[in-house]
Amino acid sequence: MKKPIASVMKKIISLIFAFVLFTATQAPAADQTPAAAPAAAGSTAEKYTYDPLHTQVLFSVNHMGFTNSHGRFNKFEGSFILDEKNPEASSADISIDVSSLDMADATWNEHVGEKFLEPAKFPKISFKSTKIKRTGDKTATMTGDLTLHGITKSVTLNVVLNKVGQNPMMQTQKDAGFAITGTIKRSDFGISAFIPVVSDDVSLDIEVDGQHPNYDSKTNK
Repeated sequence: MKKPIASVMKKIISLIFAFVLFTATQAPAADQTPAAAPAAAGSTAEKYTYDPLHTQVLFSVNHMGFTNSHGRFNKFEGSFILDEKNPEASSADISIDVSSLDMADATWNEHVGEKFLEPAKFPKISFKSTKIKRTGDKTATMTGDLTLHGITKSVTLNVVLNKVGQNPMMQTQKDAGFAITGTIKRSDFGISAFIPVVSDDVSLDIEVDGQHPNYDSKTNK
């Protein structure tokens, strides 16, 4: 009986020694940084594209103090990233077709189009956000680079979240809606014709409806 017991004890001691040696070789040295912890849960950011039917890009200028004349652009494209849990990580971009200007009047279209915006030379207006700052539960400011009339300037717009959720008419689609307002000076972009008869200030009023496809109503994603 002594021989088997001695053999077993010898094996146990060998296993313990091997375990200690393995642990020592795997532990980081004193001057080494331990391995990084596993990455946090994935981002909640989702990409939406503009719904051309329910997104409206509107603006207005004051005419001699008597009226505010309104216009819109009918063609645009782009998308935005919405991170509901971390709004500051959201972003947006849009490209507007200048030739789609619509002032609901031929004379206004000619003046604003040919004498102000010059679509033949500058066919696109673009905006790309650079910073989102949350100001309330459903409000934020959005700063970005606006390129208009061939000039790029940083502008800040006000954003209100209208609603995010499943589209009741399209069960597999998620929508996000925003109201965006702000004021820019057209002279900052080299457009100074008829100031002050036509105001330097241009008011922006944009309603955004973004579409996110492949929505799963069971997980709300």
